Amino acid sequence: MKTTKLLLGFAFIATVFTSCYVEETNYIEEPSISLNQLLNSYDLWYVDVNATQGYGETPFLQIAFTVSFNNGRMYANNNLVGFGSQGSGYGVQIGNYDAYDMILDVDHVIDGFDSFDVYQVDNNTIELYNPYNDTSYFLEGYQKSNFDYDFIFYDNIHYFLQEYEAWEKTYTSNYGALNDFDNENYLQFLSGGNDATFRSSQDQNVYNTNNIFWDFVGDYGVGDVSGNSYLKTLTLDYDFFNNEYFELSVINDSTVELYHASSGTVYEFRGSGYIQYYRSTDAEGKSTAEVDRFKKRKQKTKKIENIRTNTRNTVESISII
Repeated sequence: MKTTKLLLGFAFIATVFTSCYVEETNYIEEPSISLNQLLNSYDLWYVDVNATQGYGETPFLQIAFTVSFNNGRMYANNNLVGFGSQGSGYGVQIGNYDAYDMILDVDHVIDGFDSFDVYQVDNNTIELYNPYNDTSYFLEGYQKSNFDYDFIFYDNIHYFLQEYEAWEKTYTSNYGALNDFDNENYLQFLSGGNDATFRSSQDQNVYNTNNIFWDFVGDYGVGDVSGNSYLKTLTLDYDFFNNEYFELSVINDSTVELYHASSGTVYEFRGSGYIQYYRSTDAEGKSTAEVDRFKKRKQKTKKIENIRTNTRNTVESISII
């Protein structure tokens, strides 16, 4: 995470969530600079998945919070752990690219070759149209100095919880009423599926997270707290037991605090087994070497038909999800 002023956060919220791409958008028909200059003109390009048009998905864009272009090398922030500090804020290199004639060719380290038609919406917004799946992604350009890493982090806590194989309880306050959750020592938040499944365990002192026996399973949800963007609510909806409700605070990139509202007890959990995401899964749904579970950002808005017309003469066959 990276601390920024709250005022900047409000400005960033307005920019990201008032973005609306519709048919009558006035595109810049003749950009005054080359595509390579345009891509390099901003440190970070925020991938606004909620603005996506089309029914397909490009895996490495669906997983990314930001992408960056630097002299033929493409970077992405796919993880929230280390967000703002990893790779000096750019994330990890995910491949190489070539930019020419408003066409962006990407050679991804796992997905291989992909190609996009690029359209400049305005001075800091571009559309990446993938002719192979008829889907457009919209990217907002920012310099690192005015990008609100904190806002993106806290707005996506749901995914942050999924970036460790398990969360181990390391602290229980000596105040608060006794309750059933006192016996829970490990939590796990699973990506993929309904993107809202958690498991819990009463095991103790497990060195290898693969050896944890998961006693309970259910759905979880993360909510906002009015007036405090840095505090969240966490609901654990056990399949066969009552729900547990917490206030969730992030201490650092590997430690969270859970305040159990009904008992007044405070717990701390530390992440174990960091998962480095490069992409989700291959075309057959099998796990990649870099991550053992399917993970992608979910589009919260209703998917709509893409109005863009495929102008490529030849459409090559490539693997897409």
